Amino acid sequence: MSLRLYAARNAGGPGAIYVGDLRQLAGPAPSYNLADTDGYVPLHAIEQHRWIFESEYYRSLLQKANLDDPTPLTSVGERITILHACINRALLPCQLIETYLAPNLEDRTDGQLRIRASSFPELGIAGPDTLQLVSNGTLDMANVYSGYILGELPISEVHSLWGLYPDQQTAFESNTKTLPILDSVLTEATSGGVVVNHNWFAGDDQFIFSSHSLRNVTDFRGLKTRTHAAALSDWVNGMGAEAHFVAFAEVYTSLERGFMDAGITGARPGHGQRWYEVVDYLNGPLISFFGTGNVVNADVWSQIPPDLQQILIEEGAKSELEQLRLAPVQNMIGLQNNLDAGIGFIQFSPEIKRHSFNEAAMNHVIPGWLRRLGYPGRGDEAVDLFNAHVGPYVGLRITPGGAVATTPITEGPHTFKTMQQVLAE
Repeated sequence: MSLRLYAARNAGGPGAIYVGDLRQLAGPAPSYNLADTDGYVPLHAIEQHRWIFESEYYRSLLQKANLDDPTPLTSVGERITILHACINRALLPCQLIETYLAPNLEDRTDGQLRIRASSFPELGIAGPDTLQLVSNGTLDMANVYSGYILGELPISEVHSLWGLYPDQQTAFESNTKTLPILDSVLTEATSGGVVVNHNWFAGDDQFIFSSHSLRNVTDFRGLKTRTHAAALSDWVNGMGAEAHFVAFAEVYTSLERGFMDAGITGARPGHGQRWYEVVDYLNGPLISFFGTGNVVNADVWSQIPPDLQQILIEEGAKSELEQLRLAPVQNMIGLQNNLDAGIGFIQFSPEIKRHSFNEAAMNHVIPGWLRRLGYPGRGDEAVDLFNAHVGPYVGLRITPGGAVATTPITEGPHTFKTMQQVLAE
């Protein structure tokens, strides 16, 4: 069956793909709460994000999913259950595993291969030990987030260096280019673990939920702010605020009792945790569009028959395609949900955006990452990755001595400009 025929047969709902006609992508989400207030992915949102579906990465997923020649099921009588550890059930990737990937996989394998989702809070996992737990088999499969594992694997931060990206298209195109190397690094760090697919925190820009509005740079001074990653802490400190790590499940209480003045997360996760009840303002956004790996323990993987392994990879790619179909509405509905709950929205001013890039990102985020790498002296592979697939999109280059130099942008939607020109637009 050709891809065009597949697209026509699956148009207008979960499983829809883009092969030349964006209209086929519009339609219901796999579950009501994964799209707009009607559970729908509207065409106008898809059209505004055409670049996702015309990207090289999207085309690679179509090939990986093997939609026109799916792997036949040959195994009989297998009963394999993989327990997957999500970061939090409130987040899009976990919800999509439960509502889309897991049922599709079970149906396609006649129940022989099943995924059952749990979460870090339910399992008592903080996050920084994820690599070890996957490596030694304590976890069958886990969502490995760079913000949690930077102590062991600082190269993974290359796609979450906050404050660098002016828009989601730039972030997405840059981050997808880093994935092949980051996947190989994850495999090595988990003693042969297999990166089955990626979770796209699609459109999940970061917002500052705070007790007062942030209208200019001086409003950041002394703001006790919850963060979830070292690079994000560097950004917060670079803005003049005070960064503190607080577990996601504990942020509500910290804000309610005044231990924290602010917390940073995506609009949808923050709404899901009802942060709007304990703060007055939503400030931002800090642009984000990155993927994390779902990694299966090597021994668990080796016990899966080859046909079921390939089917899992194909279904994982189909799940990524569906996440990207949902991406256009993620920020829109997350922000709207918070507004409907009564919170005030303060969009970052041009002054804040300039300070974010010129001061926080260049003088705090990147230097902090280089220190964690031990660069110069160590971390050459990570710096090479930055210079090859991040710097060209944002007009920066890390020198052999560890300085951050500005250069013209040579890749992405702002090619031939400087970042100062982009910020001035």
